[in-house]
Amino acid sequence: KATEGIMAETFRAVVLEERDGKVAASIQEISEAQLPDGDVTVAIDYSGLNYKDGMILKGLGRLVRAYPHVPGIDFAGRVEASAHPGFAPGDHVVLTGWRVGEIHWGGFAQKARVKGDWLVPLPAAFDSRAAMAIGTAGFTAALALIALEGQGVTPDGGDVLVTGAAGGLGSVAVALAAKAGFRVVASTGRAETHDYLRGLGAAETIDRRELSEGPVKPLDRERWAGAIDSVGSTTLAKLLSQMRYRGVVSACGLAAGPDLPGSVLPFLLRGVRLIGIDSVMCPQTERRAAWERLARDLQMSVIERMTSVEPLAALPDLADRILRGDVQGRVVIDVNA
Repeated sequence: KATEGIMAETFRAVVLEERDGKVAASIQEISEAQLPDGDVTVAIDYSGLNYKDGMILKGLGRLVRAYPHVPGIDFAGRVEASAHPGFAPGDHVVLTGWRVGEIHWGGFAQKARVKGDWLVPLPAAFDSRAAMAIGTAGFTAALALIALEGQGVTPDGGDVLVTGAAGGLGSVAVALAAKAGFRVVASTGRAETHDYLRGLGAAETIDRRELSEGPVKPLDRERWAGAIDSVGSTTLAKLLSQMRYRGVVSACGLAAGPDLPGSVLPFLLRGVRLIGIDSVMCPQTERRAAWERLARDLQMSVIERMTSVEPLAALPDLADRILRGDVQGRVVIDVNA
């Protein structure tokens, strides 16, 4: 996609400003001179919408400490100028993490300036739109699945559960795990997404209330060989109590809260392992391996099925929707629309 108008003196960006203790978002024209320090300037094609973006756009969680601020925790585009030895003008790149969009200006703009060490060359299998259809959410899902496999979880060991399955992270996790041969059970609170999830490869769907409501037993019936959890709180505690002997959980989200109201018994009596997935400060070697896995195993038809595209102007409404859990799959933000 051409980045039209990107060479102009000013460019469009979503700017957050704090007024009377409240955060307000507006689309403004800003100059390249206002961009923060960095050795690579990128002409952005697309960004993505993530749960953390919703929090930042609404001023929640004190993720942003200094205003004015340009949000957007990931982006893909073309290098426009570089003083970094690893990148040259014209290179196609993707960025996720490194607290971009939080403490460093981010991707809800037509340009960004960042450290080259934060960038990953865009795999040849993807264009910028596809990269952001995957985005931080899909990248995290790949890390989570790789972690399960690294701990010895195999398709013949039993079912793998994906919570928050209809969201961006969950959608990619379902598709990747199914492609790897696992029997995937998708947990969701939205019955209208069942066909969508089966289309991504889920063998079975369950209502999220099975995991989010009622008391948490110290140990419950063994059900899951592995799990990828983006919900946290009671859901994570319950699924831990239901893990099979030496089962593994990749924890990569807290949509229901950061608490863990459970017991240590699954760890002590069943040898369950709980692995934290950090996609923000993840080392470059692991980043590149995850993007290679995505390029190999995530088909373009699957990416299209889970993706919608919206302009910058839609972000305030989208922030409300993603925080309510009312977004299906991945929303790509066309910063030039």
